[in-house]
Amino acid sequence: MDLRILKDTPPWEWPEEAGEIIIGILRDDHADESERLLAAELAGDFTVINEELVDALLSIVLRGDETEELRCQAVLSLGPALEYAYTDGFDDPEEVPISEGTFRRLQESLRQLYLDTDVTKNVRRRILEASVRAPQDWHPDAVRAAYSLDDELWRLTAVFCMRFIRGFDDQIVEVLESENPEIHYQAVCAAGIWEVDAAWSHVAGLVTSEGTDKPLLLAAIEAVANIRPQEAAEILTDLIDSKDEDIAEAILEALAMAGLPWEDEDWDEDEEDEFLH
Repeated sequence: MDLRILKDTPPWEWPEEAGEIIIGILRDDHADESERLLAAELAGDFTVINEELVDALLSIVLRGDETEELRCQAVLSLGPALEYAYTDGFDDPEEVPISEGTFRRLQESLRQLYLDTDVTKNVRRRILEASVRAPQDWHPDAVRAAYSLDDELWRLTAVFCMRFIRGFDDQIVEVLESENPEIHYQAVCAAGIWEVDAAWSHVAGLVTSEGTDKPLLLAAIEAVANIRPQEAAEILTDLIDSKDEDIAEAILEALAMAGLPWEDEDWDEDEEDEFLH
Protein backbone atom coordinates (compact mmCIF):
# COMPACT_ATOMS: atom_id res chain seq x y z
CA MET A 1 0.00 0.00 0.00
CA ASP A 2 1.21 3.51 -0.84
CA LEU A 3 1.70 5.43 2.41
CA ARG A 4 0.24 8.51 0.78
CA ILE A 5 -3.10 6.71 0.78
CA LEU A 6 -2.84 6.35 4.57
CA LYS A 7 -1.82 9.99 4.85
CA ASP A 8 -4.99 11.04 3.04
CA THR A 9 -7.24 8.62 4.95
CA PRO A 10 -8.65 9.21 8.46
CA PRO A 11 -6.70 6.94 10.85
CA TRP A 12 -9.85 5.20 12.06
CA GLU A 13 -10.35 3.97 8.49
CA TRP A 14 -6.85 2.55 8.10
CA PRO A 15 -6.66 -1.17 7.26
CA GLU A 16 -5.59 -3.63 9.96
CA GLU A 17 -2.23 -4.12 8.31
CA ALA A 18 -1.37 -0.38 8.42
CA GLY A 19 0.98 -0.79 11.37
CA GLU A 20 2.87 -3.63 9.69
CA ILE A 21 3.26 -1.59 6.52
CA ILE A 22 4.59 1.38 8.44
CA ILE A 23 7.07 -0.61 10.49
CA GLY A 24 8.31 -2.42 7.40
CA ILE A 25 9.24 0.88 5.77
CA LEU A 26 10.79 2.27 8.97
CA ARG A 27 13.11 -0.74 9.21
CA ASP A 28 14.06 -0.71 5.53
CA ASP A 29 17.33 1.20 5.28
CA HIS A 30 17.07 1.07 1.49
CA ALA A 31 13.61 2.65 1.35
CA ASP A 32 13.32 6.15 -0.05
CA GLU A 33 14.01 8.80 2.59
CA SER A 34 10.72 10.55 1.93
CA GLU A 35 8.87 7.26 2.46
CA ARG A 36 10.61 6.65 5.78
CA LEU A 37 9.86 10.20 6.87
CA LEU A 38 6.18 9.72 6.13
CA ALA A 39 6.22 6.34 7.86
CA ALA A 40 7.79 7.94 10.95
CA GLU A 41 5.09 10.60 10.96
CA LEU A 42 2.24 8.10 10.63
CA ALA A 43 3.74 5.75 13.22
CA GLY A 44 2.87 8.16 16.04
CA ASP A 45 -0.87 7.90 15.46
CA PHE A 46 -2.69 6.27 18.36
CA THR A 47 -4.49 3.84 16.05
CA VAL A 48 -1.23 2.02 15.27
CA ILE A 49 1.39 2.90 17.89
CA ASN A 50 2.50 -0.14 19.89
CA GLU A 51 5.61 -1.67 21.44
CA GLU A 52 7.07 -2.73 18.10
CA LEU A 53 6.62 0.68 16.50
CA VAL A 54 8.03 2.43 19.56
CA ASP A 55 11.13 0.22 19.33
CA ALA A 56 11.49 1.00 15.62
CA LEU A 57 11.15 4.74 16.18
CA LEU A 58 13.55 4.74 19.13
CA SER A 59 16.09 2.76 17.11
CA ILE A 60 16.06 5.48 14.47
CA VAL A 61 16.44 8.23 17.08
CA LEU A 62 19.45 6.47 18.63
CA ARG A 63 21.25 5.91 15.34
CA GLY A 64 23.74 8.62 14.51
CA ASP A 65 23.94 7.46 10.89
CA GLU A 66 20.27 8.29 10.23
CA THR A 67 19.47 11.72 8.79
CA GLU A 68 18.71 14.51 11.21
CA GLU A 69 15.27 15.06 9.69
CA LEU A 70 14.27 11.42 10.13
CA ARG A 71 15.56 11.30 13.71
CA CYS A 72 13.63 14.45 14.54
CA GLN A 73 10.39 13.09 13.09
CA ALA A 74 10.84 9.73 14.81
CA VAL A 75 11.28 11.27 18.26
CA LEU A 76 8.32 13.62 17.79
CA SER A 77 6.15 10.61 16.97
CA LEU A 78 7.10 9.07 20.31
CA GLY A 79 5.62 12.05 22.15
CA PRO A 80 1.92 11.07 22.03
CA ALA A 81 2.61 7.57 23.38
CA LEU A 82 4.66 9.06 26.22
CA GLU A 83 1.94 11.55 27.07
CA TYR A 84 -0.85 8.98 26.99
CA ALA A 85 1.07 6.54 29.21
CA TYR A 86 1.99 9.33 31.64
CA THR A 87 -1.56 10.71 31.82
CA ASP A 88 -3.48 7.44 32.06
CA GLY A 89 -0.96 5.37 34.00
CA PHE A 90 -0.88 1.60 33.89
CA ASP A 91 -3.84 0.61 36.06
CA ASP A 92 -5.44 -0.84 32.95
CA PRO A 93 -2.50 -1.98 30.79
CA GLU A 94 -4.74 -2.97 27.89
CA GLU A 95 -5.71 0.67 27.43
CA VAL A 96 -2.12 1.88 27.09
CA PRO A 97 -0.22 1.31 23.82
CA ILE A 98 3.07 0.50 25.59
CA SER A 99 4.05 -1.36 28.75
CA GLU A 100 5.34 0.41 31.83
CA GLY A 101 8.75 -1.14 31.25
CA THR A 102 8.90 0.25 27.71
CA PHE A 103 7.71 3.62 28.97
CA ARG A 104 10.50 3.82 31.56
CA ARG A 105 13.11 2.60 29.07
CA LEU A 106 11.97 5.18 26.54
CA GLN A 107 12.16 7.98 29.10
CA GLU A 108 15.68 7.03 30.16
CA SER A 109 16.92 6.56 26.59
CA LEU A 110 15.71 10.03 25.62
CA ARG A 111 17.22 11.59 28.75
CA GLN A 112 20.61 10.06 28.06
CA LEU A 113 20.52 11.09 24.42
CA TYR A 114 19.53 14.64 25.31
CA LEU A 115 22.52 14.91 27.64
CA ASP A 116 24.86 13.86 24.84
CA THR A 117 26.09 17.17 23.46
CA ASP A 118 27.52 15.41 20.40
CA VAL A 119 23.95 14.92 19.21
CA THR A 120 22.85 17.69 16.83
CA LYS A 121 20.95 20.69 18.15
CA ASN A 122 17.73 19.94 16.32
CA VAL A 123 17.59 16.32 17.46
CA ARG A 124 18.17 17.43 21.06
CA ARG A 125 15.46 20.08 20.71
CA ARG A 126 12.97 17.50 19.46
CA ILE A 127 13.96 15.09 22.22
CA LEU A 128 13.15 17.74 24.80
CA GLU A 129 9.86 18.60 23.11
CA ALA A 130 8.79 14.95 23.00
CA SER A 131 10.02 13.89 26.42
CA VAL A 132 8.35 16.72 28.38
CA ARG A 133 5.01 15.19 27.48
CA ALA A 134 5.81 12.79 30.30
CA PRO A 135 7.55 15.21 32.72
CA GLN A 136 10.54 14.13 34.79
CA ASP A 137 12.69 15.83 37.42
CA TRP A 138 15.37 16.83 34.90
CA HIS A 139 13.01 18.76 32.64
CA PRO A 140 12.64 22.09 34.51
CA ASP A 141 16.41 22.72 34.49
CA ALA A 142 16.63 21.69 30.83
CA VAL A 143 13.81 24.09 29.92
CA ARG A 144 15.42 26.94 31.88
CA ALA A 145 18.74 26.32 30.14
CA ALA A 146 17.08 26.28 26.71
CA TYR A 147 15.18 29.48 27.48
CA SER A 148 18.35 31.28 28.60
CA LEU A 149 20.20 30.66 25.34
CA ASP A 150 20.56 33.42 22.79
CA ASP A 151 19.00 31.19 20.16
CA GLU A 152 15.48 31.58 18.73
CA LEU A 153 15.04 27.87 18.05
CA TRP A 154 16.01 26.86 21.58
CA ARG A 155 13.75 29.62 22.92
CA LEU A 156 10.88 28.24 20.84
CA THR A 157 11.51 24.75 22.20
CA ALA A 158 11.61 26.07 25.77
CA VAL A 159 8.30 27.92 25.45
CA PHE A 160 6.64 24.88 23.86
CA CYS A 161 7.85 22.81 26.82
CA MET A 162 6.36 25.32 29.26
CA ARG A 163 2.97 24.01 28.17
CA PHE A 164 3.82 20.77 30.00
CA ILE A 165 6.01 21.94 32.89
CA ARG A 166 4.77 24.10 35.77
CA GLY A 167 6.64 27.02 37.28
CA PHE A 168 7.33 29.27 34.29
CA ASP A 169 4.60 31.89 34.65
CA ASP A 170 7.07 34.82 34.61
CA GLN A 171 8.79 33.58 31.48
CA ILE A 172 5.46 32.95 29.76
CA VAL A 173 4.34 36.53 30.42
CA GLU A 174 7.71 37.87 29.30
CA VAL A 175 7.72 36.01 26.01
CA LEU A 176 4.17 37.06 25.12
CA GLU A 177 5.91 40.16 23.77
CA SER A 178 8.08 38.12 21.40
CA GLU A 179 8.08 39.23 17.78
CA ASN A 180 8.58 35.62 16.71
CA PRO A 181 5.05 34.44 15.80
CA GLU A 182 5.76 30.79 16.66
CA ILE A 183 7.09 31.68 20.10
CA HIS A 184 4.17 34.05 20.66
CA TYR A 185 1.69 31.29 19.76
CA GLN A 186 3.28 28.81 22.16
CA ALA A 187 3.28 31.42 24.93
CA VAL A 188 -0.45 32.03 24.48
CA CYS A 189 -1.12 28.29 24.66
CA ALA A 190 1.01 27.94 27.81
CA ALA A 191 -0.69 30.94 29.45
CA GLY A 192 -4.05 29.29 28.94
CA ILE A 193 -2.99 25.86 30.14
CA TRP A 194 -1.57 27.21 33.41
CA GLU A 195 -4.22 29.92 33.83
CA VAL A 196 -1.60 32.67 34.05
CA ASP A 197 -3.62 35.64 35.26
CA ALA A 198 -0.88 38.14 34.44
CA ALA A 199 -1.34 37.19 30.78
CA TRP A 200 -5.04 38.11 30.77
CA SER A 201 -4.91 41.58 29.23
CA HIS A 202 -2.56 40.47 26.45
CA VAL A 203 -4.54 37.36 25.55
CA ALA A 204 -7.90 39.11 25.81
CA GLY A 205 -6.56 41.78 23.48
CA LEU A 206 -5.75 39.13 20.89
CA VAL A 207 -9.34 37.88 21.02
CA THR A 208 -10.86 41.32 20.50
CA SER A 209 -8.37 42.49 17.87
CA GLU A 210 -9.43 42.23 14.24
CA GLY A 211 -5.80 41.79 13.23
CA THR A 212 -5.13 38.50 15.05
CA ASP A 213 -4.46 35.67 12.62
CA LYS A 214 -6.68 32.63 12.88
CA PRO A 215 -4.38 30.05 14.56
CA LEU A 216 -3.37 32.58 17.22
CA LEU A 217 -6.99 33.66 17.68
CA LEU A 218 -8.10 30.07 18.25
CA ALA A 219 -5.38 29.63 20.87
CA ALA A 220 -6.33 32.91 22.55
CA ILE A 221 -10.02 31.95 22.66
CA GLU A 222 -9.20 28.80 24.60
CA ALA A 223 -6.73 30.65 26.82
CA VAL A 224 -9.09 33.43 27.96
CA ALA A 225 -11.73 30.89 28.94
CA ASN A 226 -9.19 29.16 31.17
CA ILE A 227 -7.67 32.29 32.70
CA ARG A 228 -10.80 34.26 33.62
CA PRO A 229 -13.94 32.33 32.70
CA GLN A 230 -16.51 34.93 33.78
CA GLU A 231 -14.81 37.82 31.98
CA ALA A 232 -14.10 35.61 28.99
CA ALA A 233 -17.82 34.95 28.56
CA GLU A 234 -18.46 38.66 28.01
CA ILE A 235 -15.79 38.82 25.32
CA LEU A 236 -16.58 35.57 23.58
CA THR A 237 -20.32 36.03 23.30
CA ASP A 238 -19.66 39.18 21.31
CA LEU A 239 -17.89 37.04 18.73
CA ILE A 240 -20.30 34.12 18.60
CA ASP A 241 -21.80 35.30 15.31
CA SER A 242 -18.51 34.80 13.47
CA LYS A 243 -19.07 33.45 9.97
CA ASP A 244 -15.95 31.32 10.36
CA GLU A 245 -17.25 28.03 11.72
CA ASP A 246 -13.88 27.08 13.25
CA ILE A 247 -13.91 30.26 15.31
CA ALA A 248 -17.57 29.88 16.27
CA GLU A 249 -17.01 26.28 17.31
CA ALA A 250 -13.91 27.22 19.31
CA ILE A 251 -15.94 29.84 21.17
CA LEU A 252 -18.71 27.39 22.01
CA GLU A 253 -16.18 24.81 23.20
CA ALA A 254 -14.32 27.41 25.27
CA LEU A 255 -17.52 28.54 26.94
CA ALA A 256 -18.49 24.95 27.69
CA MET A 257 -15.04 24.18 29.10
CA ALA A 258 -15.35 27.20 31.36
CA GLY A 259 -18.70 25.92 32.60
CA LEU A 260 -20.50 28.77 30.88
CA PRO A 261 -22.65 27.30 28.12
CA TRP A 262 -23.87 30.01 25.79
CA GLU A 263 -27.57 30.49 25.54
CA ASP A 264 -29.62 32.56 23.15
CA GLU A 265 -33.36 32.25 22.76
CA ASP A 266 -32.96 32.88 19.02
CA TRP A 267 -30.47 30.03 18.56
CA ASP A 268 -31.66 26.48 19.16
CA GLU A 269 -29.62 23.28 19.18
CA ASP A 270 -30.61 22.31 15.64
CA GLU A 271 -29.45 25.66 14.30
CA GLU A 272 -26.19 25.36 16.21
CA ASP A 273 -25.53 21.87 14.86
CA GLU A 274 -26.34 22.93 11.30
CA PHE A 275 -24.05 25.94 11.57
CA LEU A 276 -21.09 24.04 12.98
CA HIS A 277 -21.40 20.96 10.80
